[in-house]
Formats: sequence, C-alpha cells, structure tokens
Amino acid sequence: MRAVTWHGRHDVRVDSVPDPEIVNPRDCIIKITSTAICGSDLHLYDGYIPGMRAGDILGHENMGEVVEVGAKSTLKKGQRVVIPFTISCGSCFFCSKQQFSACDNSNPAETADPSEIAYGHSMGGAFGYAHLTGGYAGGQAEYLRVPYSDVGPIVIPDGLEDDKVLFLSDILPTGWQAAVNCDIEPGDTVAVWGCGPVGLFAIQSAFVLGAHRVIAIDHFPRRLQLAKSMGAEILNYEEVDVRDALNEMTGGIGPDACIDAVGMESHGMSVDNIADTIKAHTYLGTDRPHALRQVILACRKGGRVSIPGVYGGMADKFPIGALMEKGLTVKSGQTHVQKFGRKLLEMIGEGKLDTTFLISHRSSLEDAPDMYRHWHDEQNDYTKIVLKPDMAKGDIKTTKELADVDA
Repeated sequence: MRAVTWHGRHDVRVDSVPDPEIVNPRDCIIKITSTAICGSDLHLYDGYIPGMRAGDILGHENMGEVVEVGAKSTLKKGQRVVIPFTISCGSCFFCSKQQFSACDNSNPAETADPSEIAYGHSMGGAFGYAHLTGGYAGGQAEYLRVPYSDVGPIVIPDGLEDDKVLFLSDILPTGWQAAVNCDIEPGDTVAVWGCGPVGLFAIQSAFVLGAHRVIAIDHFPRRLQLAKSMGAEILNYEEVDVRDALNEMTGGIGPDACIDAVGMESHGMSVDNIADTIKAHTYLGTDRPHALRQVILACRKGGRVSIPGVYGGMADKFPIGALMEKGLTVKSGQTHVQKFGRKLLEMIGEGKLDTTFLISHRSSLEDAPDMYRHWHDEQNDYTKIVLKPDMAKGDIKTTKELADVDA
C-alpha cells in the first residue's frame, strides 16, 4: 500500500510499504477514507519528538471502513468507524477510571522504557506518534491496523459524511477536554492561546459548556477571524500587550480560566521565546513555553489553567512561584478520546457542534509532502488539511473551491 512516511526533520515522503495484517484477535483492519494532518504532526516534522525512526508511518486522525476483523473484535466488515488517536485496552487500572490515554497495556514493554525514564511512568500507546508511544503505524495510508478494536473505534451511522466526524479522532475531543478541564462556571471568561484546530474547538466547546466570554489570542488573521466567527473576542499578540489587554477586558481581575492550545513551539519575538529558540537550536533545551508562561501570569488568582498543547521535555524559567502564590488549578494530559467520543458524536448529529468550518484543504496521500510543507510554512491560509486516499495526485481542493462547487 501507499503511506506517508517520516524520514527526518522536514523530510516526509510517500512510500510503498507492506499492507497491515491482523496480529491479535482483538485487531481489525480499516481501509482509510479520510485522515488529517494534525498540528502535533508538525512537532514530528520539526524533529522535536524523540523516538522517530526513518520509514515510520504518520497519522493519528483517522477513519475508514472495516475490511477485516480478528476473532475477538466487536466490529463488522463494512462498518464506518472513527479511530481514537490514543490506543487503550479498556480493562487496565487507568482505562477503568476512564483515563484512557494513560492505558498501561497499549505501549509494549520494548518501547515503554524511554518514557518511563523521562516521565516517571510509561506513556500509553498512540497511532503514528514515535516509538515513545509504542511505534504503531499511523493512518496516513491506504490501510490501518487497529489494536483493541473492541474498545476504541466509534461506529458512524449512515448519513454523517466523513468531514463531520473525522475530528472525533483527536482535535474535537481534545478541544472539548480542554474546556471541560476549565471547570467553567456561569459568567466565566475563558482565554484561549492559539487558534489552531484544537484552540478553535476549545473556543466552541467553552461556549457550549457555558462560558460567558471567550477571548482568543493568536497572530494569524485568518485563524483569528475563524475564532471571531465562533463568537470569541480576539487579540492579535503582535498588536497588543496580551496581559495588559486581558486585564483591561476583565476589570483588572484576569480571565477565570486559561487554555494553552499552543504547546511546545510558541511563536513570537518575545525575549524569553528568543532565548528558548536559541536553546532548542543548540540542544540546550527542548520546549519553548512562552505561551504557557503568559497563561500562568495572566490567569486570575484562584483561576484554572488547562493545557491541551503538547509538551515533551523540560520547561526553563517556568513561573512556579506565580502558579503557587496565585493558587491556580492546572489540568493537562493527552485526551481520553474514548470517554468523550460517543457523546460528541451525538452532539454532531444534533447540530450542536460544527466540525467542518476549519477545513481549508483536501488532497491525496501523494500530495502529503507538499501539504506538510504548506501546513508548516503557511499557517494563515492552511487551517486544516484532510487527506483522501481516493483523490488523484494534484487534485487539491480548497474550501472556497468546494463551496463554489456546492453552490
């Protein structure tokens, strides 16, 4: 089959690789119908995530048609399913507490040691995201092997097209969990750093969960406009002092809850971010947590901080004093997709959540290397890319072109 593979920093290719096979009775194989490039794939593209090997298949936002099942799979051939990016056994201590992304059984012993050394405990498994998380092949391919297929996949009813449900695999539940972790109360103001896909879904989710105001922070005009279209007030951090603006907008108190949807690769020319960038490029540091520092300093006393943005290493100059002295509550972690997936599917079916507004481009697998480059270099125009294995090479569709066709 054809698959999108990682070969090093800024080196993504499309290779012919062996088809996946059933290796466990609980497995299934799906034929991919839609798969997306995630913002966190750029951390792999930029070489920030350790544990990648040349030839690894990328992609953790996947859906498709079941074409083969193991003896203990609960799925049936022909069903359409969305696959959570986290791989979970469904029966360990953590899965029993619905902390599915912390699954103790999905990351094999031979790949679990590095994350146990780095983080104190091993990470759970995930598709297409380095050997730290099990080294599982991703779904930016024609076919995907799905372990624990009796636990994770979400069966999609007829009548819901791929674009409406694909993001149940990751970014929609990730944005939802980010808002849930804010413990939103009536009248709350929620500030969201980063208007990429997770930030946009966090904005939408915060309103659904009862936020009175949402303030979105970014510097890409297109992404800020999308946030505004969701009802958020917007701040361009290149035009204002974000902390001063937030204080002014909240009567000097600060936002009740703050979401860091940026993660380990903050943009901007602030002094601390320049220092972080130099350290990262000289191997003296890893993460660039400027946004997280600003989140902690901006959040009101006694407020809540939610961190869906991905971090992987150590944070330098972390404002632990502000965190403690202000009495902030912090919640973070990879998303427990299996906990939220079916509820969010119902909300999509009822029209309570819009999941298609952020898609900017659709293309074939064969165009994936160019799409990665655009996604990395042109983030104002490329807000979300969906790959379709059945599209022909070069047949790239933008949202505007698709709207013109539909009209």
